[in-house]
Amino acid sequence: MRVDKWLSAVNVVKRRTIATDMLKSGVVFVNDMKAKASKDLKVGDKVTIEYLKGAKSYDVLQIPKTKTIPKSQKEEFVKEL
Repeated sequence: MRVDKWLSAVNVVKRRTIATDMLKSGVVFVNDMKAKASKDLKVGDKVTIEYLKGAKSYDVLQIPKTKTIPKSQKEEFVKEL
């Protein structure tokens, strides 16, 4: 699954356009390498977002099969580090 789709599907960001803008700005890293929106994620990858107030890291636990997941199931798909 593409990074921008994954960020919006697992409720890390609200909309895919926000995720795409973040990727274009160069603040999203996959396995410590700057990522493009089309980068494919796999289970076990580490996604880091550098915000102005600090960085947040996430582990990919599962790839969702649907467009979005319920917020109550977020822990099954992503683990915040």
